[in-house]
Formats: sequence, structure tokens, C-alpha cells
Amino acid sequence: MLDVVVRPHGPIAPTSDTDSEIRMARGGSSATLAVALARGGHEVTFVGACGDDLAADLVERSLEDAGVTPRLQRVDASTGVVVALIGDEGERAMMSDRGANRFLEREFVVDAFESSEHLHVSGYVILDHATRSVGAIALAEARARGMSTSIDVCSVAPLRALGSTRFLDATLDAQSIFANEEEALALAESDDLDATVVFLAGHYDEVLVTRGSNGAWSHAEGRRHFAHAREVEVRDTTGAGDASTGAYLGARLGGVNVVAAMRVAMEAGAHAVSELGAPS
Repeated sequence: MLDVVVRPHGPIAPTSDTDSEIRMARGGSSATLAVALARGGHEVTFVGACGDDLAADLVERSLEDAGVTPRLQRVDASTGVVVALIGDEGERAMMSDRGANRFLEREFVVDAFESSEHLHVSGYVILDHATRSVGAIALAEARARGMSTSIDVCSVAPLRALGSTRFLDATLDAQSIFANEEEALALAESDDLDATVVFLAGHYDEVLVTRGSNGAWSHAEGRRHFAHAREVEVRDTTGAGDASTGAYLGARLGGVNVVAAMRVAMEAGAHAVSELGAPS
């Protein structure tokens, strides 16, 4: 995905110009997570679909510069784009065009496994009916090969449209799940976070629920854990959850215990919200 992040400097003038701060860069939930894993010292391959256009070239170079090996399926469609409109408190509204992502093929994904030890699937793959089977089959194939697996929910609006049961069914072979608080509550169809964590722990071996400035909860190895967020001035929350979960996953894959991994995640999230656009 290509991110176009817009932070207006005042009220939007509907029929005229609004002075704004704008950044254009590589985006995408799984790409941001891949970069966080590479920062943690892991050898990472990013698998995705893109167009044959300048946006794809930018994404490819950005991943390579971050130490990630891009394996991109070029298709006859435009590379996906997200326009994120940033509010005064750093929260964002996103207008998304998944573009080429809808044409990702399962054979292309599975062929990229090679000697991999872990597969992470972006929730957007599951939330899109065009690629849901691709994600589910990839997770099943990974488990069959003895790989560990994880999934993140990614977006609450399409989750509610899909329904929690269908999401859970499609991610049966995911061992770990990452979600923000709103996504987790929607997945459990609950308004109680404690009950939600218990519910998710009944479906996945390891659960991480990020809560922005309220820190994070996790459930792993039969125990519940909590981490405080680090106080920082929030400029933009774009990619913060992905950076946090990527740092957490990287630490866990490196043998770090849950409590220490959560601290690493909180540091990564604090760094992410202090800059405009997804972490590079």
C-alpha cells in the first residue's frame, strides 16, 4: 500500500484550499510490521500484490532499505493506496483503495515459504472476500509445515461487516492474534475487555490487545499481563499498532518473555505516534 497522510492546519475548506502537512510513503499494515521485525534482527520476506507503477517501485525500495526482502506479485491493477486524514488528537480517518491486493494468489504466497519459520498474515487479507481463502490456506499450509503463525485484526469496520464468526473460522490455524481494544471487543462481540481477553484466549494460544495511551493486555501461557504505555506527544497514530505488534512479535520470536516483549512493544508504539505517517 501507498500511504498519503494529510494533517490539515485548520478547518477544511470544502470548495477551496486548506493548508496542510502531507507525507507520502510506503504504508500497509503488514509492511509496517515486517519493517519492525527486520529492526528486531529477523530475516523477513514481505509477500504481497502490487501494480506495475511508480507506487510499487517506491514500496519495493522502501522495504529493501529497511532490510526486508520484497516478493511482489505484479498484476494488471493499480497498487493499493490509503489516504489518511489526521485529526487534532492524532487519530485518523482512512479512505482505502486495496487495488492490486485483491489479486494476491495463494500459490504465490505459499511458494514464498521456503525455509521460513513463522508466517504472519495481515487481517486485511482475511477481511477481504477476494483474498480470505488465500489467508486461510496459507495459515493452514504453514501449520502443516511446522511453522508458527499469527494474525492481526487490522480494521474494525470491515470486521463488523464480515462478522466475528467468519473471521474466527478463517483464522483457525493462527496461533497468536493481535488487535487494538476496539477490534478485540468487536471480535468477541462484547463490551467487557476482561471477558474479551478470556474469549480470545480460548481461540488463540497468545493474545495481545493494544490500548493506545492505556497500554496493552496480553494472555499467554495461561497468564494475563499488563503493560503501561509511555507518555509521549501524539502527532499521528498511523501504523502505531503495527509497529507495536511487530516489535512484540519480533521479541517473542527471538525468545524474549511476554512481559519484556510488551515493554518493547510500548516503546515502538511511542516512537510511532511521535512522527507523521507510518514508521519507516
